[in-house]
Amino acid sequence: MAEAYIIDAVRTAGGRRGGALKDWHPVDLGAAVLNALVERTGIDPAAVDDVIAGCVSQIGEQSCHVGRNMVLASKLPDSVPAVTIDRQCGSSQQSVHFAAQAIMSGTQDLVIAAGVESMTRVPMGTPVFLPLQAGIGTGPWPKSVQDRYGVTEFTQFRGAEMMAKKYRLSRKKLDAFALESHRKAAAATQAGAFDNEIVQIGDHRSDEGIRYDASLEALAGLKTLVPDGVITAGNASQICDGASAVLIASEAAVKAHGLKPLARIDQLTVTAGDPVIMLDEPIRATRTALEKSGRRIADIDLYEVNEAFAPVPLAWLREVGGDPEKLNVHGGAIALGHPLGASGAKLMATLVHALRRHGGRLGLQTMCEGGGIANVTIIERLS
Repeated sequence: MAEAYIIDAVRTAGGRRGGALKDWHPVDLGAAVLNALVERTGIDPAAVDDVIAGCVSQIGEQSCHVGRNMVLASKLPDSVPAVTIDRQCGSSQQSVHFAAQAIMSGTQDLVIAAGVESMTRVPMGTPVFLPLQAGIGTGPWPKSVQDRYGVTEFTQFRGAEMMAKKYRLSRKKLDAFALESHRKAAAATQAGAFDNEIVQIGDHRSDEGIRYDASLEALAGLKTLVPDGVITAGNASQICDGASAVLIASEAAVKAHGLKPLARIDQLTVTAGDPVIMLDEPIRATRTALEKSGRRIADIDLYEVNEAFAPVPLAWLREVGGDPEKLNVHGGAIALGHPLGASGAKLMATLVHALRRHGGRLGLQTMCEGGGIANVTIIERLS
């Protein structure tokens, strides 16, 4: 099978809801990261075979094929095709997988995997709530699905509470993890660790969600999202605006365009399980990916596990036997934000550049996704 190489990976800095990116149309955010890849790598824009864009809330400004609209707003010629995909929070990680699979199959040579989400301009849940408010339809889950699983809706908030209970994770432990996320992100920002991955948007170049003055006392004072629960706004990911993109190339394209790969795609896995608890599938997916690759978790130098809610990476760490010192070394979505459809490629950008900074060779990325799905990507740093 042919190899797939990561040439470069970029992201915008995370914008808080109503913050620095609120006036940017999501299509223009997406176009900005596409342009950055072209400029940084020096590729001929017309040589790009496809753009695969992840986006969760495909309605309003993110409707009518946001991926194609990103191409039309960018410096890529209109001869470059695009497709928009939704695998919930893992949408742009799946973009990376589809792009790598196209390269590995030999059907394409240069593919951009991207993602975008403006959670300010297209609020989370809009595709579900807007039709219901207009009296259109009954929602995404018919009675057949509700009866099968014994619920009337599938919510990540219920899943997070279920995970905390299943893995015996206390509110104190969740808040301590959240505090560490902010501290890591603050230290990484101050040390310039994100400089090589962030694309400046206007004057915006720093992640807005980091709380430099975060404390356990402040986190402990936040109300839980449900009565008698343990999940709060402080130990859950932040609503965020952002975009991300990864350029993936074949060996032939590397030679033809004089490119220098940053990393090689080593393993691609996606699994699915219980859609009610929903959020613990990265555990099984990681075990599957490691088994397929013939590796152990001890072989992996750094891991990016999306901090949708603090129970997710904490349970993952315990169950797969990971090293806390290798987990989300520059902070995670609790501090940096979780721009849904952009988060997959965003984490890949952070992982690629963190491996270079820390001198690691192998990196693993995974994230929980709506419906009880999880993607895992293992990469090998080359330069």
